[in-house]
Amino acid sequence: MDASKEEFLREFGEHYGYPNGPKSIDEIRATEFKRLDGNVYLDHAGATLYSELQLEAIFKDLNASVYGNPHSQSDTSSATSDIVREARQQVLDYCKASPKEYSCIFTSGATAALKLVGEAFPWSSQSSFTYTTENHNSVLGIREYALGQGAAASAIDIEEHVHHGVSGGSAPSMRVLQHEVQRRNKARSMEEEPTGGAYNLFAFPSECNFSGLRFSLDLVKIIKEDPKRIMEGSPFCNGRWMVLIDAAKGYATEPPDLSLYPADFVVISFYKLFGYPTGLGALIARNDAARVLKKTYFSGGTVAASIADIDFVKRRKSVEELFEDGTISYLSIASIQHGFKILNSLTVSAISRHTASLALYVRKKLLALRHENGAKVCTLYGMSKALCRGFGPTVSFNLKRSDGTWYGYREVEKLASLSGIQLRTGCFCNPGACAKYLGLSHSELLSNIEAGHVCWDDNDIIHGKPTGAVRVSFGYMSTFEDVKIFIDFVTSSFVALSNGTGNGYQIKQGPESRLEAGSYSLKSVTIYPIKSCAGFNVESWPLSSSGLRHDREWVLTSLSGEILTQKKVPEMCFISTFIDLNKGILFVESPRCQVRLPINFMLNSCNGGREEINLHGQRYEVHAYEKEINMWFSNAIGRPCTLLRHFSSNYNLCLNKSKSTDMCRRMEGVLNFSNEAQFLLISEESVSDLNDRIKTNVQKCAQGTGGGLISPMRFRPNLVISGGEPYAEDGWRNLKIGNMYFTSLGGCNRCQMINIVHEAGQVRKSNEPLVTLASYRRVKGKILFGILLKYEKSIVGWDGDDKDDDLWLQVGQDVHPNIV
Repeated sequence: MDASKEEFLREFGEHYGYPNGPKSIDEIRATEFKRLDGNVYLDHAGATLYSELQLEAIFKDLNASVYGNPHSQSDTSSATSDIVREARQQVLDYCKASPKEYSCIFTSGATAALKLVGEAFPWSSQSSFTYTTENHNSVLGIREYALGQGAAASAIDIEEHVHHGVSGGSAPSMRVLQHEVQRRNKARSMEEEPTGGAYNLFAFPSECNFSGLRFSLDLVKIIKEDPKRIMEGSPFCNGRWMVLIDAAKGYATEPPDLSLYPADFVVISFYKLFGYPTGLGALIARNDAARVLKKTYFSGGTVAASIADIDFVKRRKSVEELFEDGTISYLSIASIQHGFKILNSLTVSAISRHTASLALYVRKKLLALRHENGAKVCTLYGMSKALCRGFGPTVSFNLKRSDGTWYGYREVEKLASLSGIQLRTGCFCNPGACAKYLGLSHSELLSNIEAGHVCWDDNDIIHGKPTGAVRVSFGYMSTFEDVKIFIDFVTSSFVALSNGTGNGYQIKQGPESRLEAGSYSLKSVTIYPIKSCAGFNVESWPLSSSGLRHDREWVLTSLSGEILTQKKVPEMCFISTFIDLNKGILFVESPRCQVRLPINFMLNSCNGGREEINLHGQRYEVHAYEKEINMWFSNAIGRPCTLLRHFSSNYNLCLNKSKSTDMCRRMEGVLNFSNEAQFLLISEESVSDLNDRIKTNVQKCAQGTGGGLISPMRFRPNLVISGGEPYAEDGWRNLKIGNMYFTSLGGCNRCQMINIVHEAGQVRKSNEPLVTLASYRRVKGKILFGILLKYEKSIVGWDGDDKDDDLWLQVGQDVHPNIV
């Protein structure tokens, strides 16, 4: 047994692995999660995984049973009603809720359950919606209903405060920090002072999905029995308070005990409980609280009778039937019994102990990590003074370099994915907790938004501060081996080595990269007319203000306007292209299309007219093409798409022998549909060194993760050069090819597109070469390989005295770096 596992078991062996369960954790993984082989899944807070045996039981059940629409009296409908009734009871039993006091209302998810409460709650100008800062966006959305009806809304932080007495002892108490009260209709809210007849709602999560902090369920009793303890000084103290618990995250490992803490509303999500089904949640509502809700809409299943041509409706009386609009998702509901069967066989207490042992171990290991200079590597979140009852199986953190600067969370996520580790990054739809733990003020949040930062983007560091965090979370099937791989990954990828090179990667910079003139030559030139489609090699090619003539001048978009690339549509690599400059024709071919498609770009074949699109924050005016051309490309990639051409690229280069001035313009450097720059340059020697490093990784090659030789074309370069030392190009500030001058814009940040392999008409994904590049070519969150260039047309080549050849790149030309 591994020494680290022995250490872990000495401390947590009593709680890890279900020693008293029907199966050990190793047996569970071997028999029920075979599909996880080679993958480490650490996003159970986002969505846990279904058991393969669970799914087999569901399919067996559905194959053997006939379930009909429950809104009927047939035998199949009655069978469905019985299954639904049993499912409701299972949900209530899991949180010890008596069916005499509570009802289970099935919804399309936890968010739909929260929306139901928000839109049906009896808000008035005397009401208040109060919530802890650490709430999911789906809870914060209730605020819109409250404010829209003239009610007040406010966020609070509840902290545990230790009061030291005269006798030397101490007693815990609460300290409440209330944020600014929000109102939208002040005139309406001032009509009357709040009285004891108004209804108020207090919302908090049983477990924060950002930090894993578990809130004390004593809040339920405090709010319902003595609201002044929290709402001290508030005009809403005398109102009727109801309590909502968002248990979507906490329900899986520690469901609220409603026999002890009688909350009015609890929302849950089943895919977070046992992975399947998705699109199904529930609102567990106290019957007396549910009767206070004011439901406006009625539908099939919610009415006892209605008359079409007069204003008459008689609603059903049972809580479930009153709030479940239309036909419930009865097949999904029939499936949850098999999920509960697995959880009940392990017991929720054992699941809680098992997952907590893994999370605690990860916290300890992350906190212990140090760089060689003694600086801490990891900052954990959630270690606050909040009134809580420990942590759930979630660990949220950010990582620092040895110089105190932050690693971006997208860098962590990107490298983790390359290592087969699936985790979550960002704010996890919990803006309050995110701002609180990251120390982001309102002005910083607004500044970040003005800078273009939105949820799920790549802006992970702004003004030197993280905009989100990294989160790992554990489920009942998580193992020590998962944790070990994760800790080893963090250690090897983010802890600086004693040589001061930061994890063994160092990019060459400066004049040491120079070689004598003539040491480098241009080996190949490649044009990619359509973004993300195959290119073609040429012996010579003209330049334009946007780079190589017609390079990435066309783009394919989805019907919704999304730019299509090989990342999402790998089949684009099989579309071959060729341009005949003399005829002015772009030829395209595909194995899925019988005919070769000619597109005459010298004529006005863009009958679809002009339009504007956005790409990488830039607005492009483009030509659209006729239906027949779009149909060809749709068949080629197997999905509907449209072809667009960059309008401003037309006639920006002098090609005619007469050098007519009306065809030769001094235009500023522009881009077509390239991501970052006009040119990408790759060195053959750098590719050779990369291949040598890949070949030495015998283990990865044996596992089939991409041990074959990498061609320079895998990187989709425009220019391939030969000569000199590997990575000498890193230090180039500029270069001259023939009589043309270029400025280096720095290294090219590589993405997982270079891991896409095209073989024998098939597309597969590999870990290479990105995983090897990440081990030695990583700088400030970027994995660099090759350099980006801009053509400096203003230096030479655009006056009246230069030769025609000065505007053409030719294979074999000498390359002179760092000329000035």
